[in-house]
Amino acid sequence: MTKKILLLGSGELGKEFVIAAKRKGQHVIACDSYAGAPAMQVADEYEVFDMLDGDALDAVISRHKPDIIVPEIEAIRTERLYDWEKRGVQVVPSARAVNFTMNRKAIRDLAAKELGLKTARYFYAKSYEELCDAAGKIGFPCVVKPLMSSSGKGQSVVKSREDLKTAWEYGCSGSRGDIREFIVEEFINFDCEITLLTVTQKNGPTLFCPPIGHVQKGGDYRESFQPAPISEEHLREAERMADKVTAALTGAGLWGVEFFLSHKDGVYFSELSPRPHDTGMVTLAGTQNLNEFELHLRAVLGLPIPRITLERMGASAVILSPIASKEAPRYRGEEKVCAEDNTYLRIFGKPYTKLNRRMGVVVRYAPLGSDLNELREKTKAAAAMIEVY
Repeated sequence: MTKKILLLGSGELGKEFVIAAKRKGQHVIACDSYAGAPAMQVADEYEVFDMLDGDALDAVISRHKPDIIVPEIEAIRTERLYDWEKRGVQVVPSARAVNFTMNRKAIRDLAAKELGLKTARYFYAKSYEELCDAAGKIGFPCVVKPLMSSSGKGQSVVKSREDLKTAWEYGCSGSRGDIREFIVEEFINFDCEITLLTVTQKNGPTLFCPPIGHVQKGGDYRESFQPAPISEEHLREAERMADKVTAALTGAGLWGVEFFLSHKDGVYFSELSPRPHDTGMVTLAGTQNLNEFELHLRAVLGLPIPRITLERMGASAVILSPIASKEAPRYRGEEKVCAEDNTYLRIFGKPYTKLNRRMGVVVRYAPLGSDLNELREKTKAAAAMIEVY
C-alpha cells in the first residue's frame, strides 16, 4: 500500500532513504531549509522552509496530510510532532524518540540516570562561567559538545583551561536550533568507537547489524568499516544497552547507537540517532543483505525483516570540499575511482560547497576474511582521488 511520507531533512542520508522508498512505491515529500538538497532531487515533491519554525512546520504537515513523518535532522521544532502523532500521523520512530534524541541532555539523562547505562561522567553548562566550572570538576582533557548539533559541529576536545574560551565560541557557532547549552564530558581513553545499527520493528524482534567501526575528526565521521573487530563479550554488552535504550524510547525504525570500547573499562554508551547513521553508509557496499536505508524503510512501513546477514567486508571514506562557494561544485578524478575493482563512488549532489563539507563518499568491499587494514587504506586512497573545485 502506498503511503505519503514527509521527510524532514534532505541530506545524503535522506536521499538514500528516498531511493529505498521509491523502490517500494512510496510517495515522498522532501523538506529542507534550502532548495536543491540531495533528497529533493529524487523525491516526488519538496518544500523549502525553516523547520525550527513551528507554525511553518504545522502548515506543511496540514497541506500534505502525510501518513508518516520521518525526521532526518536535529533542527526541527520536534515538540510539535507530539500533536501530530496524537492525530494519527506516524512519527518515526516515535515523537518521544525524536524529542529525546534530538537533544543530548535528554538522551544522556535517560541513558545514565534512568536506565543505568555506563557513560562518561558529564555536566551541563549554559554559560561560559558554567563551562569553566564543569571542566574544572571533570578535569582535562574533556570533551565539550553543544546539546543540539549534527556531524560533530561545535564539538571539541579541551586539553587545558586556556582552551575553554575557544571551545565555547566554537560550540556556539556549531550549535543547531535555538538551544545554547553544552554537555561537558569526561574524555574516555577508548580503544575504538563503534556504531551498532539497531532495528526495532512493529511486529518483530529487535535486530542488530554487524558492528561498524568508525574514525572521527573534530567529532565528524571520516571513515567507517564493517564488521568492526571487537570481542563477543563487548558486542553482547553493546547489544544489551542498545536494546534497553531503544525500547525505552519506543517506536519502529533503524537507530544508530554509538559506543566507546575500552579493553580495560568495557563498553560506554555515547550517543544515539533515531535514523540511518552516516557511518552506516558503508552498507551501500553490499556488506549486508539489506543496507541501512532499506532496513529503516521496512521497519517504518511495518514490512517483515526475517534476519540481517553479513555478506562481505566493507569500508567507506568521505570526500570533503576544500573550498566554500555558492556556485555548483565540479569534480575531477571520477574515472580513476571507477577504474578500481569492487569500488563505488557516490556524489551526493549538494548544490554548493562549504569548507570541509561532506560532498560524497567512496565505498569498497572485499570478501569476508580479507585484510581489513588493506581494505581501509585502499578506500581512503580512492576517496583522495576525487577533487572538488
